Amino acid sequence: MSEKATRKWVGSGTPWEDLAGYARAVRVGDRILVSGTTAVGPEGLVGAGDAAAQMRFIIGKIEKAIRDLGGSLEDVVRTRIFVSRIADWEAVAPVHGEFFKSIRPVTTLVEAKLVGPEYLVEVEAEAIVGAGSAG
Repeated sequence: MSEKATRKWVGSGTPWEDLAGYARAVRVGDRILVSGTTAVGPEGLVGAGDAAAQMRFIIGKIEKAIRDLGGSLEDVVRTRIFVSRIADWEAVAPVHGEFFKSIRPVTTLVEAKLVGPEYLVEVEAEAIVGAGSAG
C-alpha cells in the first residue's frame, strides 16, 4: 500500500491566478511544476519592450516559487520558453544560460501568441527536489 503524496501550492499574487483558478507552482512529492510565468510584478509589467529583461525577471519569479515549495533552481529538470517574436530567442537564450548553464535542464523554445503584445516571453519549469545534488 503506497502513501498518498502531499499536494502543496503557492501563488505569486497576480490577479489571473484567482480569476482562472490556478497556482504559480504546485509540489506533489518531490516534483514541482511551475505555471507559465510572465514578467508581471506587483506594479505590473517588468521590462517593457526588452525580452532579456523580461526573461531575467521571470526566472527570478520561478526561482522564488520553487524555493517557497522547498526546492532550488538547481533542481530544475525542464524549462519551456515561449516567445511572441521568434527573433527574441537571441535575447532570451543567453539569460537562460546565465541561470542554467551548469544545471542543464532539457528545454524547448517556441514562438507563440502570448496573452498580450507587451508580453514578449513566458516560461514554464519543472523541478525534482534533490535532483540538483545528483550531479
